[in-house]
Amino acid sequence: MKKIIKRTLWVIGIVIALIVILFVWYGIKASSEVKKMSPTETGQITDSIYAIKDSFVNIYLIRSGNGYVAIDGGNTIEGIKEGLIKLKISPDDVVAILLTHTDNDHVKAISLFPKASIYISKQEEQMVTGKKSRFLFFKNSKLDRPYNVLDDNQVINLLNLKIKGILVPGHTPGSMCYLINDKYLFTGDALSLNDGKIGGFNKFFNMDTKTALKSISKLTNFENAEYIFTAHHGFTNNYKDAVKDWEK
Repeated sequence: MKKIIKRTLWVIGIVIALIVILFVWYGIKASSEVKKMSPTETGQITDSIYAIKDSFVNIYLIRSGNGYVAIDGGNTIEGIKEGLIKLKISPDDVVAILLTHTDNDHVKAISLFPKASIYISKQEEQMVTGKKSRFLFFKNSKLDRPYNVLDDNQVINLLNLKIKGILVPGHTPGSMCYLINDKYLFTGDALSLNDGKIGGFNKFFNMDTKTALKSISKLTNFENAEYIFTAHHGFTNNYKDAVKDWEK
């Protein structure tokens, strides 16, 4: 009996040690990959679009009239609050947040915007209800308020902005890009930008890289698009040049 107990404890100890090693490795690897990201600095990009750099990620704010629509919800409350102060934008003027997906670095500062309606894709809902895990047994956080779900290619109007949601599964099952006024494409973590050219997003963070690469093809044929805004790799004002060599 003592031998069985001893053997069981030995096995449990090995399992715990392996789990600890896995998490240490993951943390080191994630930190290394994050350092490769290059979000744009906080500031005004066009006459109506603003960026906030929150550590290694951007959120964007689109002004229309007296209000704003936000793309994503930030990584930290402190970082987003600092950016809003710098840009002299009141969080109460943000009427909607369009989430490209629900990873923690895109939703952590949503509480700063109490008057904003939240939008996610219908396929991303499984990530916030706990039906699907993000990594092993880790799950994305639940959102702090009710949200609206969008279908692929659904068009909505907010503050007289024409907003089209484009489903781009891969990074997460329900990742969604937003094409605004047929001109501005916000891609979240669907792709990267390098020397003005689009590429696949870092596969270390993707749930399904093969699908993610296929999804990018849905973003390369917008006739009137001019800008691409990413969450971690800045932006370009030359859409046609950025997408022309994509062949995946």
